[in-house]
Amino acid sequence: MNPPVQVSTDGPIQLWTINVPEAGNAISDPAVIAAFEAHVDAANRDSAIRVVIVTGAGKIFSAGGNVKEMADGRGMFGLDPIDQRRAYIDGIQRIPRAMDRLEVPAIAAVNGAAIGAGCDLAMMCDIRIASERASFAESFVQLGLIPGDGGTWFLPRAIGYSRAAELTFTGERIDAITALDWGLVSRVVAHDDLLAEAQALAERIAANPPHALRMAKRLLQESITGSLDSTLAMAAAMQPLAHHDDEHQQRIARWKTT
Repeated sequence: MNPPVQVSTDGPIQLWTINVPEAGNAISDPAVIAAFEAHVDAANRDSAIRVVIVTGAGKIFSAGGNVKEMADGRGMFGLDPIDQRRAYIDGIQRIPRAMDRLEVPAIAAVNGAAIGAGCDLAMMCDIRIASERASFAESFVQLGLIPGDGGTWFLPRAIGYSRAAELTFTGERIDAITALDWGLVSRVVAHDDLLAEAQALAERIAANPPHALRMAKRLLQESITGSLDSTLAMAAAMQPLAHHDDEHQQRIARWKTT
């Protein structure tokens, strides 16, 4: 059986491919959730990894939850409300927690539809590049649901409250060009060039020292939820570590000779 999230490593860059196309690359299955956790923790432990790219197999980035299981009342959807609450905490909500603790920059290469929790997964990444065939929908409300996986936390931070509210309250789908206009993605590229463009960006990021990248990402995260004082205090604590990193010393030495 193929792993639900395939990992390939090219030097300092890892490609994570959600590989359950028969289920629309849904990320609610326990095996997918466990795979994301395992890959995040492995990348955090491996200082050689500097960038991660997340994409989907086939034509869809991710359809989010498994709506067929929901309709059939199977799995967690057959539980009573109290047990369902626990199932969300112990299930799909493990992915946003894992992605939030991923220390290296993450690029979402959105190859097709990113729907519901799939849209939210893209928002959990630091940078988003979209294929011209990509689309995005925070579709929960159209099924009488709410974003149960952290979408109301990630989406406003990516595109601002007003745009996030429009997507959340209508549940409507937007195409890649609209997503670019709204700032939801950094760029839109030809479908066949998507992974090459994501790889090229990853290589530009990976050209920088790994510890500086990880600390810079942590500071960006702190700037979203913390105060200026807390961000400055963290920067003051981190910068001496960067100054004493061997790669910093080597780069400064090269700079002095140019």
